[in-house]
Amino acid sequence: MPLISGLSVIAGNYDALLCDVWGVLHNGREAYPGVADALGKFRAKGGHVLLLSNAPRPSGTLPAMFERMGIPHDVYDGILTSGDATKTYLAGLARGARCYYIGPERDAVLFEDTGVKRGGEADAEFILATGPFNDEEEGPEDYREQFTRLAARDLPFICANPDIIVERGGKHIYCAGALAQLYGQLGGEIIYFGKPHLPIYSIARKRLGEFTRGALTDGRILAVGDGPLTDIKGANEAGIDALFITGGIAAGDCGPTPDGPEEHRVARVLERAGIHAAGAMARLVW
Repeated sequence: MPLISGLSVIAGNYDALLCDVWGVLHNGREAYPGVADALGKFRAKGGHVLLLSNAPRPSGTLPAMFERMGIPHDVYDGILTSGDATKTYLAGLARGARCYYIGPERDAVLFEDTGVKRGGEADAEFILATGPFNDEEEGPEDYREQFTRLAARDLPFICANPDIIVERGGKHIYCAGALAQLYGQLGGEIIYFGKPHLPIYSIARKRLGEFTRGALTDGRILAVGDGPLTDIKGANEAGIDALFITGGIAAGDCGPTPDGPEEHRVARVLERAGIHAAGAMARLVW
């Protein structure tokens, strides 16, 4: 697993990127320096870029936000989110299915045009979580008592974002994956949408095939991400090469500073997680 200076070092080996968003392109508030340039240059050489995010919102809500952060729409071909996959699942349920929703109201767009009915926990048939209600303040332990009740009723728990923690402007924020982890520990059934689970990669391959008109093999796809147990593990299990961005969520374990990874420490992070990467770099730059 070599440390590399930029995407250009290995870009010639690949025709498409499956690129994570939060922790790779931005920190929740602004784009990291150099990311738009790196994606733009990869596309300029004929490559294709699909942004693959565990955001629990439909992808149509994201381009405007990216533009404000400094990530223009012309540096990627498309976006696929765990929210897209979740919404497709909801739309396939019986009309009027009753859901207890856990998450901020901004993510409730998932329910639009699905026929699923939101309600309280008392009459719910299943749970859908996009994250804590107040992700600035709450964590899994705030839900232990409630989840003990819900798990005892055998209610399935749909996790629309398998991430455990992300960084927002330098602060760590709990995601729906952390809630799902607790629910599973309490004996509840969990249905995941997003990385590292394989269904999202099947959808991603189809999307990339649309961009390349089918002329693409797994060996020419590179997954880029900062999450060892989501981005890198998912790529490994899908049979796709991975580029590990060390300056994201695992920065503290990879080196003394986010911009200064040390090869032996990066190797230890990967080994501890039981995963491997084709290369690693602090930030996504060309």
